[in-house]
Amino acid sequence: MNAELISVGTELLLGDITNTNTVYLSKELANIGINIFKHTTVGDNKERLLRTFDRAFNSSDTIIVTGGLGPTDDDITKECAAEYFGRDFYLDEYSWEKIKNYVTKYNKNNVLTNNNKKQALIPEGAIIVENFCGTAPGIILEDNGRRIILMPGPPREMKDMFIKSIKPYLQKLSNKKFISKYVRLYGIGESLLEDKIKHILDTQTNPTVALYAKTGEVLIRITASGDNEDFCNKIIDEKISEIKDIVGEYIYLVGDESISESQSELSSLVSKMLIEGNFKIAIAESLTGGLLTSQLVDNSGISSSLVEGLVCYSDDSKIKNLNISKDTLEKYTAVSEQVAYEMVNNLAKKNNVDFAISTTGYADGESAGLVYIGIYNRGNIYVKECQFTGDRNRIRDRVVKESLNEIRKIILL
Repeated sequence: MNAELISVGTELLLGDITNTNTVYLSKELANIGINIFKHTTVGDNKERLLRTFDRAFNSSDTIIVTGGLGPTDDDITKECAAEYFGRDFYLDEYSWEKIKNYVTKYNKNNVLTNNNKKQALIPEGAIIVENFCGTAPGIILEDNGRRIILMPGPPREMKDMFIKSIKPYLQKLSNKKFISKYVRLYGIGESLLEDKIKHILDTQTNPTVALYAKTGEVLIRITASGDNEDFCNKIIDEKISEIKDIVGEYIYLVGDESISESQSELSSLVSKMLIEGNFKIAIAESLTGGLLTSQLVDNSGISSSLVEGLVCYSDDSKIKNLNISKDTLEKYTAVSEQVAYEMVNNLAKKNNVDFAISTTGYADGESAGLVYIGIYNRGNIYVKECQFTGDRNRIRDRVVKESLNEIRKIILL
């Protein structure tokens, strides 16, 4: 099945609203094996939208439209779709009763108008898709192997309708199963990864392999199609095994779609490893200013492992809270291997933990990106020197990820 996504709304063209619907639908549709030929954004203009339908059907059999189903005069999506397939309208009583109840539920003084009734007008022969989060029902129009699917523009309404109704409808049109798995990597850039697995990317058929750059990480999506789930999982796992043979040292997580949305899953993974291993950890942050501790605290249950998160940004704080030697600070400066070592050593002694981390470095100036990360591992200490590039926030983010990855690797030993 080939599809085109059409987003309707002048506000999208003007940049007043960010079009998140297209990103969401592209990913969801790819996961069920639907080829997306094109994304189009068109304003609230009847002639342009009709021309867009005509052009889209030259390469696609399915058009999926979001937006333009509201009650006002400039909401013309449904009217254009009905005109394109030559359908008249009728009033759907169920939709109308629902709209009336929705409009008056929270304010008995609300007055129903003909505009409200407009949303209950349905093209003849259409499949009505119930909207459980708003007033505008979705519409599916079918005509000689072609279909136009209309969904509301508000993302919350659209996503709920897609998951509950549109996705199952589309899946029934194919007798194939589509399954995706995701591989997350840290420590290798997208370009280098692409070069290392280029032969896989160049010869892919089923399953397909796609790379996505995240902040400081790379995500690989592997999608298989087949007659049953067992077959799909088998060929996906074979492809993952092939990728592991090449870049396995950078892979930190393999899973389903639940691990694909965020910029990183390192903090949640490391938190889980700490909690399940009953390990205690303490953190002393200079450069990162509490960012590392904060990311661990985002995860439920981490209180059983995280003993202390200390921000010691100034030299005075390092001396007062971690007993860092003044002589060390004067001789080597706060950004040094020696200070990172003393920070993590004294922190570990103070808290009697399994692991400890210290961070110090430059986020600005000529030396921006020079970083020292102190790691305490059950009596053993080492300091990792790193050189990161980017602005202040990117450098701090990379330090956090590097620190988490070091703990991850230690626990796996």
